[in-house]
Amino acid sequence: MTDSLFSLEGKKAIVAGGAGDLGTPMVAALHDAGVEVAILDVAESLGQVVESLGSRGAPPVHGMHVNLADRESLVRVFGQAVSLLHRVDILVNAQGIQRRFKAEEFPLSAWDEVIEVNLTSVFELCQLAGRHMLEKEYGKIVNIASMQSFNGGYTIAAYAASKAGVAQITKALSNEWAGRGVNVNAIAPGYMDTKMTAAVKGDPVRYPQILARIPAGRWGIPADLCGALLFLASPASDYISGVILPVDGGMLGA
Repeated sequence: MTDSLFSLEGKKAIVAGGAGDLGTPMVAALHDAGVEVAILDVAESLGQVVESLGSRGAPPVHGMHVNLADRESLVRVFGQAVSLLHRVDILVNAQGIQRRFKAEEFPLSAWDEVIEVNLTSVFELCQLAGRHMLEKEYGKIVNIASMQSFNGGYTIAAYAASKAGVAQITKALSNEWAGRGVNVNAIAPGYMDTKMTAAVKGDPVRYPQILARIPAGRWGIPADLCGALLFLASPASDYISGVILPVDGGMLGA
């Protein structure tokens, strides 16, 4: 019973941003669970990620190079990924970029860039995958939200707005699709030790302030997200939808 609850053997997944700091461990976790994965990413490291995971044996991992800010390319490459996999059971939206400016100086060009990648591409991929999933009345969508889905942060107005939007998209799609066999949830990582947070972690004032607010006593690492992902992608979460699941070392409860 327990094995079948968490079994993902033979499933097919598309992971946007799967070559990033957060995405790569999640792709590896899906692959190790028996999932065939197509990674959609613009990163130069995409080929290395695919080669590294592919060397671990079946199932295959595919790399699909695409700029997620290019809407036409996104639609085209998503279609290619579905054709390659033959279906999509799981969608993970792990893409994300960051731009830092004081709010009064935030350029609208940077705002548009962040919103396009972090929010619009998430909705578009949910929509594209959702059409396939609704046809067969089964699917698992896992979006990557953030602590900034709950609070505003500092000098990251566009990022905070985009991640609040991801949370609301997750709830809105769940409202429409949960009764039709498609679960839509999100993981909200706490402060993760990645390249995106390097500036904050190197700040002698902000870093100890943040660390003091985390009951677990440490920042997270990307691998901390994998358990939540496998749960939300598996049959064990079939009656869970519209949830924004914090993986934050207890920070929100402090």
